[in-house]
Amino acid sequence: MQKKLLNSIIFIILFLTPVKSEIISGNAIIIDGDTIRINNKKVRLHGIDAPEIKQLCQKVFLSIFFISFEKNYKCGELSKKKLENYIKNNTIRCKIEGIDRYKRILGTCYKNTININSRMVRNGYAVAYKKYSKKYLTAEKEAIKDELGLWKGTFEMPWDWRKNDKK
Repeated sequence: MQKKLLNSIIFIILFLTPVKSEIISGNAIIIDGDTIRINNKKVRLHGIDAPEIKQLCQKVFLSIFFISFEKNYKCGELSKKKLENYIKNNTIRCKIEGIDRYKRILGTCYKNTININSRMVRNGYAVAYKKYSKKYLTAEKEAIKDELGLWKGTFEMPWDWRKNDKK
């Protein structure tokens, strides 16, 4: 009887006690469109992938009847700038989701109550990183439908760009 009671108490302690998630907060320095630094801690925005700083994408600059002409633009730099402009000097809170294989902190970050990860995908300046999370698929579908950001033109997925050694 006592063993059953002890097991029940252990179960309650281990499984029903809320786990306090770790939060990092402060002013953010933007590294690129999916990575920030807060208090000397590098935080990779979980579940999203943004173009690399040196990555080029294409967008239409001229359309004549059925013919469209595209030009290259620095989509990695644009993604970083959009994140910088949104965050500015605001306090950012990041809920730690884990650590990746490169020992970077993975976080879901917020400006006030707005999920920054989701916002970057919804506005088309990052994509849902489907390999690691399905959380931002709806935001990505909306950005595609509305032809926002990267979806105004053509681009190589950031993970493919990195794999093809275009660094």
